[in-house]
Amino acid sequence: MNFLTIGHRGVMGVEPENTLRSFAAAQQAGLDLIELDLHLSKDGALVVMHDAEVDRTTDGTGPIAEKTLEELRTLDAGRGERVPVFEEVLDAVKTPLQAEIKDVAAARALAEVMQRRDLVSRVEVSSFHDEAVAEIARLVPGVRTALIASRYGPDVVERAREAGAATLCLNIRRLTLEVVEQARKADLRVIGWVVNTQDQLRLVRALQLDGATTDYPEIKRTARFTA
Repeated sequence: MNFLTIGHRGVMGVEPENTLRSFAAAQQAGLDLIELDLHLSKDGALVVMHDAEVDRTTDGTGPIAEKTLEELRTLDAGRGERVPVFEEVLDAVKTPLQAEIKDVAAARALAEVMQRRDLVSRVEVSSFHDEAVAEIARLVPGVRTALIASRYGPDVVERAREAGAATLCLNIRRLTLEVVEQARKADLRVIGWVVNTQDQLRLVRALQLDGATTDYPEIKRTARFTA
């Protein structure tokens, strides 16, 4: 399999994260996948934002879960961009997506959209939460899933297997050869995050990972020449 480059919240190093502008830039850069984050609004919309609160990435304040989609639409998500919903991203870009869910409720809402729009081949679903990975796999037969981990040990491989994940997305600052080798024995793909420098790219290529999640579009270009 070719080495995958995954745009982190679009290309958040150069555009406002998790906006249509950022996703369009990731597609234009030729990244292989676009990663985004999903939360549920008060009225059940699948809102594209990383944090549970709007404070960091918009001019508003407070939890997403306490705001309706109409209220979220009034916020500036950076450079005049509005907070998108998942369906808008599907329509705006053609690049395959990696959708990160934060809980079981989001898994159920996402499952409904995936079944209605036949997205099994286009959308991979990821989460830090084992139960959310297991739930989306139960609801959407054939969906590709990934378990994300920041602080972890070798047991992360068994966690992924138990949740039914085919991929591990791992923080490269804690990555060891032991974990990579155990993942290989379990027939798991391994993606490293976040890869923003040449040294980090050389590390993930030396460990023979399957891909890298990056904030910057130029990683796509240089990854071809780094072994």
